[in-house]
Amino acid sequence: MKTARSSASRASSEDAALAMAREVLEIEAKAVSDLIDRLDRSFVQAVETVLNCRGRVVVSGIGKSGHIARKIASTLASTGTPAFFVHSAEASHGDLGMIARDDVFIALSNSGESDELLAIVPLLKRQGAKLIAMTGNPQSALAREADVHLYAGAEKEACPLNLAPTASTTAALALGDALALALMQAKGFTQDEFAAAHPGGALGRRLLTHVRDVMRTGENAPRVAQTATALEAMREVSRGRMGMTTVLDAHGRVTGIFTDGDLRRSLEKGVDLRRTAIADVMSRGPRTIGPGKLAAEAVEIMERFKINQLIVVDDDQKLLGALNMHDLFRAKVI
Repeated sequence: MKTARSSASRASSEDAALAMAREVLEIEAKAVSDLIDRLDRSFVQAVETVLNCRGRVVVSGIGKSGHIARKIASTLASTGTPAFFVHSAEASHGDLGMIARDDVFIALSNSGESDELLAIVPLLKRQGAKLIAMTGNPQSALAREADVHLYAGAEKEACPLNLAPTASTTAALALGDALALALMQAKGFTQDEFAAAHPGGALGRRLLTHVRDVMRTGENAPRVAQTATALEAMREVSRGRMGMTTVLDAHGRVTGIFTDGDLRRSLEKGVDLRRTAIADVMSRGPRTIGPGKLAAEAVEIMERFKINQLIVVDDDQKLLGALNMHDLFRAKVI
């Protein structure tokens, strides 16, 4: 009996947790979707203000808004808009010296009545910096003092007590992302520029590693002449340890590829490897890639065509090297 009651209690607790999670996600999703219809000329003005900024973008807030402000500053900086975070409480104790006349100051406060932010607004105005306020109250003091106000309010918080900043911070974060990416598009920020800002970690490897960096060259790239026999090609496949060999014409151009799969099919057909020319059993028109392409593009080609090797050629289809999935794994591109 006790076990049955315990099981029922546990099931009830699990149902309650799932119900709460679903309600939170629904409330926060609505807070974000409501922003779509609220977007107006003010958002365009915010974009134009930052685009015309001759200095840097400074993002500030306190409490939960401070955490969101820090993330927005990071997103701006990584997508082509130089930006940094300043804690609003520290700004009035010396950090305001980081802000110059040509800067744009983005202030986040759900209430729009944060004492720490309001205390530094007159100083910002005196310096001549532009102020963009992101609040949940268009009638707040901060909204009134701003050069541009972005409304990021939520109908209600996801907190059951309607107290903990949840839906409001989610809305502010989403609006900050929208601003950063609208600026990214307006500036024509490129993939190469993005890579330069993300040199570390898996993202950096995917964006900065090129085929030339991981391909095998010279004797490490298996090859035979198209006049070779299938047996000679098989030996080159074994020597190269790539599961294939390229087949080249007299000018070093790639005319085909001979893989482990081609070898198995030849043996199944009873082909005499000693007497058969490689040109008769190789696969023609193999997939190739240039050395200047991103290694991530090589991964995409391999996955799309379900192949394990890729031949690297120049503009004249002359062999430069080769790579396989293991090379990409070692380079941590995938």
